[in-house]
Amino acid sequence: MMFCINYLVWHKMYIKTMGVKVEKVVICGVDTSKLPKLSYQESNQLLKKAQAGDSDARDYFITCNLRLVLSLVKRYQNRSVDTEDLFQAGCIGLIKSVDNFNLNLNVKFSTYAVPMIVGEIRRIIRESNSMRVSRGIRDVAYSALQVREQLEQATNKTVTMDQIAKELNLPVYRVVYCLDAIADTKSLQETVYSTESDEICLEEQLSNDKDEEVCVIDNISLKKALKKLPKREQDIVLKRYYEGKTQTEVSFEVGISQAQVSRLEKNAVSEMYTFMS
Repeated sequence: MMFCINYLVWHKMYIKTMGVKVEKVVICGVDTSKLPKLSYQESNQLLKKAQAGDSDARDYFITCNLRLVLSLVKRYQNRSVDTEDLFQAGCIGLIKSVDNFNLNLNVKFSTYAVPMIVGEIRRIIRESNSMRVSRGIRDVAYSALQVREQLEQATNKTVTMDQIAKELNLPVYRVVYCLDAIADTKSLQETVYSTESDEICLEEQLSNDKDEEVCVIDNISLKKALKKLPKREQDIVLKRYYEGKTQTEVSFEVGISQAQVSRLEKNAVSEMYTFMS
């Protein structure tokens, strides 16, 4: 069967068998419950043929491993991205794994493929994020993710932020900040615990450790710091953080380029931080 990612379509069908609800997943008309399972030896033989240029062996091997993609997609269901898009992204990761797997490594194919599949799924989730993150921050974050994947594949161990930062020649706080910036957003109404009679939302678990007096003092300090900025920087900060406008929108209103807005905003925030510290 020729395997083509552009034509992957899947849907769930539920069949009641002996009173039990069974999930059946169909991909391109193929019932995944009937897909063959490969032994370790069979898997290696097919991979050797696939990497030697045998397209039929490659397609068959990919098809046999679709269960792996589905098992990983289930982890990321109920996100802002459609499940079918997650599945297709996972399949791209599977294909990359097949094409790049080194048979000389003494590891199972699934051990190598899982991080690659998860990486593609996370990538499409990040790209669909409605939060606007600057290109520089995204570049650092994606580089950090690539470095982490490469180090983990090379060592088969979980790497630390210190190791990633050292590899990128960046401060640890910078790497952590950039990764946090592209992390999935959470709804305050998201359920974190539930029983038959009760459920708890995320917003109910949040607390404010500062009392009202401290908050008032912080607001006064913030206003004083803002007033110390030049008029144009004040306008940029107010439009960006109080009116919620994008840098592009601000650039049109202020009459300068988006790059200039970005630079002035960064400097203004840094100066305000200095004033308040």
